[in-house]
Amino acid sequence: MRIIISGKNVEITEGLRRAVETKIGKLERYFSAGTEVYVTLSVEKERQKIEVTVPVKGNIIRSEQTSNDMYVSIDLVEEIIERQLKKYKKKLIAQQQASASFQPDYLENDFEEDEEVKIVRTKRFDIKPMYPEDACVQMELLGHNFFVFCNAETDQVNVVYKRKGNTYGLIEPEY
Repeated sequence: MRIIISGKNVEITEGLRRAVETKIGKLERYFSAGTEVYVTLSVEKERQKIEVTVPVKGNIIRSEQTSNDMYVSIDLVEEIIERQLKKYKKKLIAQQQASASFQPDYLENDFEEDEEVKIVRTKRFDIKPMYPEDACVQMELLGHNFFVFCNAETDQVNVVYKRKGNTYGLIEPEY
């Protein structure tokens, strides 16, 4: 497993590097040697944030944690990723092509099932073609933080979502 560390608005000191490599290095028991783990440390105002992304074939395992102390954030993010791996193990290895990214011990070990993902409600609505900007307005009117719509420009299903700092994002399918 290879850990790639970068920083935004923060100097990656030897202490931070060591803390990341020690904590995130614990995940090595789950991943094969060739797996790359991308870690980004950032500081925004008083918030110390760590983002960890692990691309495996067909999936992305990702977590971000924010706190007042970078070392606390590092501890939290490792626990979250480990919990995700245990919870979604069956789904991850059900895709046989993904199994090459994981250690054999992880694949063979049975973990307790926390909770199955349960869909408890289904909504149906008419999707009318609209422009992304109009979809953002509709999302705001509904008081939601995302909105699914048919993009009038591309005739594809897209999603707009609210980002931090009162900005918006657009998710488009990639075929």
